[in-house]
Amino acid sequence: AQAATAPAEAPVAPPQRVAPAEREEVRPISHIRKRIAENMAASLHSTARAWNAVEVDMENIVRLRARAKDRFKEREGVSLTYMPFLVRAVVDALQAYPDVNARLDLEQGAATYRRYVNLGVAVAYEDGLIVPVVRGVDEMNLVGVARAINDVATRARSKKLKPDEVHGGTFTITNPGPFGSIISVPIMNPGETAILAFDAITKRPVVIDDAIAIRHMVYLSMSWDHRMIDGATASQFLGRLK
Repeated sequence: AQAATAPAEAPVAPPQRVAPAEREEVRPISHIRKRIAENMAASLHSTARAWNAVEVDMENIVRLRARAKDRFKEREGVSLTYMPFLVRAVVDALQAYPDVNARLDLEQGAATYRRYVNLGVAVAYEDGLIVPVVRGVDEMNLVGVARAINDVATRARSKKLKPDEVHGGTFTITNPGPFGSIISVPIMNPGETAILAFDAITKRPVVIDDAIAIRHMVYLSMSWDHRMIDGATASQFLGRLK
């Protein structure tokens, strides 16, 4: 008797291009957008993302900046934003909780704890989003941080970054606050354990010493890799940051 032969598999038809409907426009995506899509999808597939947030009273920093910003701009030539204040606090918290600044390598069965901070700063520009890295930010004071962030952000928007200035980050801050976002759930960059979102500083009524007060408040929210750290560490880190 002859052996039964398996039925031939039907050929897979190539995907068909659908013509745009009325009032639709089809454009090819940019190289930058394609890379963003690939990196973000890879991050979600390769990490166990968890998230939490704290609410922070920024009143003292808002008042300090208001007093100092004009003199700072005149002396340093760059604007004094809220970011350098946050960065200095982030560096302090990362040094207290180095697990949040670590890199997990499951294949090697090891984690690398970085005793330095190379800070990724997400910058929006016309082609999408890019994350230049400020190296050695843990060795900078507030003025140095302000200068360094202004430098990489300006060169990012003018497409003058060097290739090695978008690699090697250990922790990232994204800053959607200027666009009006009040709370965010960002996606981590590959090789990092966490990413912090710095959202809009807004006036809100809060309870201080059992009395209602109007204060400048902000939500600092963090996505983190649950394979590397747990909720207790993430919450303690955010508490130290606050």
